Amino acid sequence: MNLRCVVVDDSTIQRMSIVKLVKNHPSLNLIAEYSNAVDTKKGLNETEVDLIFLDIEMPIINGFELLDVLKNKPQIIFVTGKTEYAFKAFDYDATDYLHKPITQERFNTAVEKAIEYHTLKFESSVAESDYIFIKSNLKKRKVYVNTILWIEALGDYIKLVTTEESHVILSTMKAFEKEVEQYSFMRIHKSYIANLKKITKFNSKFVEINNENLPLSRNKKKQLMEALENI
Repeated sequence: MNLRCVVVDDSTIQRMSIVKLVKNHPSLNLIAEYSNAVDTKKGLNETEVDLIFLDIEMPIINGFELLDVLKNKPQIIFVTGKTEYAFKAFDYDATDYLHKPITQERFNTAVEKAIEYHTLKFESSVAESDYIFIKSNLKKRKVYVNTILWIEALGDYIKLVTTEESHVILSTMKAFEKEVEQYSFMRIHKSYIANLKKITKFNSKFVEINNENLPLSRNKKKQLMEALENI
C-alpha cells in the first residue's frame, strides 16, 4: 500500500532532503513538493493525498494556519527545526513530529506510524462501505465500491480495476455506468469510467490514478473539474 504524499518546506535544502527520503521509501509516492503554504493550499484542494510532510515556520502563512484553511486534511507529519511547537502540533492530530536534521531511522519510524493509521482507517471504511456484486469467472463476487479505481471497456466485456486485483465482466460500459452512478464515478472517456476519489492529478489529456494515466476526452475536462469540486 503506497501513501500519496507532498512535502512542504520553504527551505530548498531542507525540502530536497525530505524529498530524497520520500523517494527512497518503497511505501511512499511523492505527488508534489511546495515551498510555501499558498501553493500548497491550492494543490491540496485540487488533488487528494494521504500524507503531508509539513514545515511549521514559513513566510506569510505558517504550517498551522495552512491546516486551519484546508478543506480535506491528510495525515500530518510535522518537520521542523524547533521543539517548542510539539504540544501544539498534536492538537492538530499529527501522526508524528520530526525534528531536523532527520535521520533515516527516525523518518522510517514516522512513516510506519502513518502506514499503520492509514491501514486501520482503510479497513474500517471498507467494513462500513457500499458494495456491489459482480460475476467474474462464473462466480459472484462482492466488491467494495471504495476499492474500485477505474472501469475499462474491453469489447463485449469490461475490466474492473481495484486496489487489489482486476476482474473481467460480461457487461457494457453503459450498463455498468448506471450501476455505479450513485457513487463518485464519472465517464471520462468512451472507454473509461474513473473513481473520482482516486484521482491524484489530471490535465487536458489524462487523468492519473494509482500512477496510471487514463485518457480524458477533451469535452469532459470542465465536467470533471466541477465533479471533483463537489465530492
